[in-house]
Amino acid sequence: MQKFHVKRGDQVVVIAGAHKGKSGKVLEILAGSQRARVEGVAMIKRHLKKSQEHPQGTIAEREGSVHLSNLMLQANFDASGRRKAAAPAA
Repeated sequence: MQKFHVKRGDQVVVIAGAHKGKSGKVLEILAGSQRARVEGVAMIKRHLKKSQEHPQGTIAEREGSVHLSNLMLQANFDASGRRKAAAPAA
């Protein structure tokens, strides 16, 4: 069993990659690939075929995964110099 610096339910900030600066709650940890699903980050579209629930079919949006090395706990981010450097730029 691997131990990671984030766990389900933690509030995190994405510090690198295409979704840099976004934050959210960790929904799930994918230990095998060292990735996490974060609420509202890395959204992907999934085409669903016709079914009882969706008679016309639908395009559902859900969270993709982000590598754990690109995540930092919100509390650590706020306490670090990263927060102060990013604030004037916004």
